[in-house]
Amino acid sequence: MLHIVDFQNRNRECAVLRGMFEARKQVFVDLLQWDLPVLAGRYEVDHFDDGEAIYLIVTDQNRAHLASARLLATTKPALLDSLYPDLVDGPVPRGPDIFEITRFCLSRGVGAKLRREARDLLLVALVQFALDQGIRRYTGVAELAWFEQVARFGWNCRALGAPQLHEGRRLTALSIEVATDTLARLAAQGIGSGGAAIAAQAA
Repeated sequence: MLHIVDFQNRNRECAVLRGMFEARKQVFVDLLQWDLPVLAGRYEVDHFDDGEAIYLIVTDQNRAHLASARLLATTKPALLDSLYPDLVDGPVPRGPDIFEITRFCLSRGVGAKLRREARDLLLVALVQFALDQGIRRYTGVAELAWFEQVARFGWNCRALGAPQLHEGRRLTALSIEVATDTLARLAAQGIGSGGAAIAAQAA
């Protein structure tokens, strides 16, 4: 199932959000050892998880977290311009049609097949959401190895500057252009169904 959570339905999706925050803690804090705030010893939550954040969350039929991403508007301070502006050659991209992808998270402890299916559904959902909302570009920050994977998904993805070392991690700022052919480009790499409706229930 795909859940799109924003300020309008946030209160109704508390359980789904808690599952996402718990998965983020398991991945980014426990596995990757990022120095991030943890709430109640279980949930990775920061100050960008405010009422304006948008979440795309993939769950199983029992509403257990499988994959998720957080979207931040670039018309206000976001991760890239607040913490990593040195990763960008020139000004940090901003605008009402530019959103930042943050906390792209795949749950630990699920089989490889389900993990791949959840990842692909999330990628398609990100593109479909952008097309529906008039978003023409996503930006983000990724470790170099993850950026190299993202760039191979088939969409128009490029680095915004040279990788830089931050707290022992080589980070890259990235830009993903979203256009009418982006779903077909993903499908050509075996991701999603290229333009067909997302095969999930939208909450």
